[in-house]
Amino acid sequence: MIIHIFDSQQELNQTGAGIITALIQTKPNAVLGLATGGTPVGIYEELVKNYNLGRVSFSHVKSFNLDEYVGLPEDHPESYRSYMNHHLFDHVDIQKDQTHVPNGNAADVDAECEEYDARMADVGQVDLQILGIGHNGHIGFNEPDRELTAGTHQVELKAETRQANARYFPSMDDVPTHAITMGVGSIMKAKSIILIVRGADKAEIVKRALYGPITTDCPASLLQTHPNLIVLVDKEAGRALVE
Repeated sequence: MIIHIFDSQQELNQTGAGIITALIQTKPNAVLGLATGGTPVGIYEELVKNYNLGRVSFSHVKSFNLDEYVGLPEDHPESYRSYMNHHLFDHVDIQKDQTHVPNGNAADVDAECEEYDARMADVGQVDLQILGIGHNGHIGFNEPDRELTAGTHQVELKAETRQANARYFPSMDDVPTHAITMGVGSIMKAKSIILIVRGADKAEIVKRALYGPITTDCPASLLQTHPNLIVLVDKEAGRALVE
């Protein structure tokens, strides 16, 4: 585990984008595991800048997103497909048919989950997986529980997770109740993982995830067992790590 604590958001964003850019420069057909939410936005902005400066091409890159809401139309502004188009895909030369986001409107969600895992298996292995962390320690939408699922699956979102995402919707009633998510097994198969965390409200869960007991009550704690974990945190999120 390598931990970097940054004094500024710009430094964090540039470092995260630099790691991804360097990977693609050395392996143009890299497979990226992508995340959504507020946490990676600045990194995606830096990747777009690097592309516009001619430092990187995404033309042979494949991507797989962690998750998607169930029942939200693909073109809904808060769908994760819309998010990825808005923040990254529409601004670089990636081939859209090589970008994969779970289909939250599939007639058979269980079959969609199996097909998503099969598509990931076809590419061999994700080279770099981007992750955030929820206030309860979830990664993707793998919520704390007595046991966790290895493969892609449908989950019912916990109240605290829906509340955290409510800021993106007109009201709580509009926040989806279910999502499709990669399982912890799928996440842990990646060659490298970047965990990105921002804000003082995440300080305690970051410490618990990285230095607490490894338990399904804190799914992010399983990352302690990954052989190539890079942690990028701002000074507020990392304050409990240096106490």
